[in-house]
Amino acid sequence: MSETKFDRETLDFDVLFVGAGPANLSAAIRLKQLLNEHNAKSDEKIEPEIGIIEKGKFIGAHSLSGACLDPKALLEFLPDYKSQGCPIETDISSSKLYFLSKNRAINLPFVPSSFRDTSGHIISLTKFCQWLANIAEDMGISIFEGFAGSELLYEGKKVVGVQTDDKGLDKSGNPKPYFEPGMRIHAKVTVLGEGARGSLTKQVVNKFYLDRDKNPQSYETGVKEIWEIPSGRIKQSSVFHTFGYPLPRDAYGGSWLYALSDTKISLGFVTALDAINPTNDPHFYLQKFKTHPFISSLLSGGRLSGYGAKVISGGGYYAMPKMQIDGLLLIGESAGFLNMTRLKGIHLSMKSGLLAAETILDALKQNDFSEQTLETYTQRFEQSWAKTELYQSRNFRQAFSFGLFTGMLRVGLQRLTKNTWPKEALSMNPDHMNMEHFHRLHREVYYKSRDGFEIDDKLTFDKRADLYYSGTTHEEDQPSHIYIRPELIVDICNTKCTVEYGNPCQHFCPANVFEMVVADKMMGTKKLQLNAANCLHCKTCDIADPYQVVTWKVPEGGGGPQYNEG
Repeated sequence: MSETKFDRETLDFDVLFVGAGPANLSAAIRLKQLLNEHNAKSDEKIEPEIGIIEKGKFIGAHSLSGACLDPKALLEFLPDYKSQGCPIETDISSSKLYFLSKNRAINLPFVPSSFRDTSGHIISLTKFCQWLANIAEDMGISIFEGFAGSELLYEGKKVVGVQTDDKGLDKSGNPKPYFEPGMRIHAKVTVLGEGARGSLTKQVVNKFYLDRDKNPQSYETGVKEIWEIPSGRIKQSSVFHTFGYPLPRDAYGGSWLYALSDTKISLGFVTALDAINPTNDPHFYLQKFKTHPFISSLLSGGRLSGYGAKVISGGGYYAMPKMQIDGLLLIGESAGFLNMTRLKGIHLSMKSGLLAAETILDALKQNDFSEQTLETYTQRFEQSWAKTELYQSRNFRQAFSFGLFTGMLRVGLQRLTKNTWPKEALSMNPDHMNMEHFHRLHREVYYKSRDGFEIDDKLTFDKRADLYYSGTTHEEDQPSHIYIRPELIVDICNTKCTVEYGNPCQHFCPANVFEMVVADKMMGTKKLQLNAANCLHCKTCDIADPYQVVTWKVPEGGGGPQYNEG
């Protein structure tokens, strides 16, 4: 619709955080703490308006992780977090690493330091974010749930705020009777903490070439289930990670299994999106993983109670974009704060928020939100333990570009040289450039991993069945937020992609958003059908599409998954 057809309400903040994940919530709380400390000592009071917008229906609705929490960053700004009621499910008591062959689970006698988690906690990220949000609101920070940032607002090259989503448009983009135009929220500084592959982050990185001279970000899709199991099979607070089965040797990934109690576990499988096989399917690998004797013996007789998926930013230090421009900061996984060697990023995201808070305080004191002032954020990062941790693992993900065993050898050499080799960044292609054409692979390569595999609806589930446990809902009559230009659906999706790749979108999406349906029975042709209401907001399609014609946009705020055990 044209901007001239209706007026938009304008709301003014000094500081606007987009996304209510651990990075932004930590940043907002720490900023308020710093302001209180400043105002207690200075006659020149600073009392900015601070706001947070969150696209989920409630805080934590879109927060998904394993989740193991390293409390290192939390201790820096909430040292009494336990007495403040932090929702810890359990403290980690043991951590094991297994290599899985088809029928065996080999418990490795030496667990790398990166997987020794005995000082951390197992948490629900949903509950954790809700707890942080309550603290923020008690401090006077405004939080708006169900409002998605649809586009950034600019004055020249300076970011001056965000426009939120329009509510009440039909599928054709026409206003329904209860239509409400999105607001223009102006801010002196906007902080994007949208998680991995955030839609606004993607826009601003591309617009200002913030990833110039950087490695392309590398992504993995994590697919997670929550299970209730009979007691006596696993000890509460146990942590398992596995690698190997069921992934082929040329694909990167692995699993986690965290015991929230002796009857409740979080288990998931992480699959890299740079696989050569067009049928690379994160959901399928999780289902097949569960059939391994080691895992099925734990789950047998149990009950599925939750499901979800999200992408993970695994590229590491060399893939982190420039993190500030005039009026804007990138924090958390929007800036690549995740350590793939540990499969953890919550503590790093929170630390990025603390560094951003210090930077914003300086900007407020000076009333200067230029890039020159905000670049002290990067300087603070470079002097922090977050940089040290990320730099030590800077080439970890890149080491696996040539397969599992080559990657293990290269990582071993990195460890033997105490991460001094290689000094330079190992290169990687963007994930979508690695997929092989159909004619370059034998057809059986596509499907042999599925031979004899059947869904039983007890241990294994198809995507539609799993989706039910995510609580996903969207207003059906709205413009599709999975956007492909109509002519490209005809010219690429229904024709070229079918021939060259066999329509990989129907495999890599963990929610059955992309479906090839019969177009002409006589001709035997199919066409792409988008089931956007199924979307888990994981962003896999935006990353893995080999033609890069899929764009993930925000739907109406409040839509999407509703994770209760994220």
